Amino acid sequence: MYISRRYFAAGALAGLAGLQLDRGQVLAPRPKLFIFLIAEQFREIYLERIAAGLTQGGFNQLITKGIFYPNCHLASSGFTASGLATLVAGAYPQLHGIIADQWYDRATHAPVKPRTDMLEATTLADQAAEAGNSRVFCLGLRERQTSLLAGQSGAQTFWMDEKGRFDTRGDVPDWLTAFNASESLDSLHDKNWNAVGATSGTPPLRTLTYDAKHPEEFFALYQSSPFAQDAQFRLLHMLADGEKLGQGKTLDFVFVALGSMALLGYETGSDSPLMDQMTLRLDLRIQGMLEMLNKAPGKGNYNLIFAAAHGAPPEPDPSARPQKAIFGETVARAINKALGESIDKYPPFNTYVEKYVYPFLYLKLDALREKSVALPGARRLAGEAALRVPGVAGYYTKNGDCSHTGEWRRRFENSFHDPRSGDVMLSYEVGAVEDFGGGRGVSYGSLYNYDTQVPLFLYGAQFGSRRIERAIELVDLAPTMARAAGLSPPSSTTGAVLAEAFAESNER
Repeated sequence: MYISRRYFAAGALAGLAGLQLDRGQVLAPRPKLFIFLIAEQFREIYLERIAAGLTQGGFNQLITKGIFYPNCHLASSGFTASGLATLVAGAYPQLHGIIADQWYDRATHAPVKPRTDMLEATTLADQAAEAGNSRVFCLGLRERQTSLLAGQSGAQTFWMDEKGRFDTRGDVPDWLTAFNASESLDSLHDKNWNAVGATSGTPPLRTLTYDAKHPEEFFALYQSSPFAQDAQFRLLHMLADGEKLGQGKTLDFVFVALGSMALLGYETGSDSPLMDQMTLRLDLRIQGMLEMLNKAPGKGNYNLIFAAAHGAPPEPDPSARPQKAIFGETVARAINKALGESIDKYPPFNTYVEKYVYPFLYLKLDALREKSVALPGARRLAGEAALRVPGVAGYYTKNGDCSHTGEWRRRFENSFHDPRSGDVMLSYEVGAVEDFGGGRGVSYGSLYNYDTQVPLFLYGAQFGSRRIERAIELVDLAPTMARAAGLSPPSSTTGAVLAEAFAESNER
């Protein structure tokens, strides 16, 4: 695996600096099981909105008996793939290289989606595998996103196929065969999604309509529903029982990428009542999981971490959607026109924009060089031209020119990877989304807090019990968990160990 030496040096020094704890602090004994529940999309406001409906044994247990950071941030763009990589690498896209859910590849002249081999930093799973005497399992709905959690560790990875069964590479465990045999989507055809606690006769929130001519439409409804989320937790239960997690001589790690809320969010945005219902169902599943873990491997014999890869924006009001939904082709044409007017001075203009894949713009470098145009100036001109497009609010160029200073410039820098990010990165106005052409839905990946602020819970014998309001960053999680597990931090970690989260051992 290729790891940039330049990034490694800076990241390693920053990561080591974050490992400095109080000299007198002695951590509580390390359990043999670490479980990471990672909601691909989740916001802290969901918990506030449905606080009265939460069980005592789910999120409330994490809030009252664990460490709760409500103010955890990504200081970068909030895409699913990049957020997952940031979480397990303890570094931002500038260093780990996963800049979005897709971007443009100049070599192939086509959009590409992230793969594990594109990671330019190690992950927690890699560090566990390198240390030895450990087992790592990764569960998710989609193979690409789930594999990012595993890095190059060789972890056994499970993902859902198009028929709702879970697949894996290599030898298929007997317990997985039994699990898939017991799972069938046929019973969910035309299934009603009812509100938690709904009485008989209450209209359903949604129906998972099945049409044999278009089974993919049913499957999309299923994956963005609590039924798919429930299936992931049932798989986690089978894994825990089948592999006797935390009960042997190994140190066991389980990473679960909960993808249903992210898929639902694309359609509804963050303010939908459906999102509140998904949170209530998730609360019930967490309660059931804690009850299972308290039986085996037993209370105090595991650590549970709940985090999120990113948040979500609200869906624009229909009356404001024409102003809030930005068509990428319009942005690209406006930039190309501005470059043509500046370079050619008269029509017809040459084409200077090769591709725009939100939020990254790729210029035709050969065409600019043929005109003896300095690339830094062309990039800056492209950014300034983008600002004149309604809905565009900021830019950052490959040469470091930026429309913003301070924290916003830092967020741009953390999001920008050379050379994958192309020539210019753009930012839209608050509440603006990509126009997919369907007249509804949202997009992820902005730099705003609704996309980048997430909750973080640390629960287990090694951690204290309190709510900590100070702002932290998602890159702090990986070095903190490495410290808890007795591992070296991932290669490019820039985060700091959250020392105040640990409960001190009674033994000195």
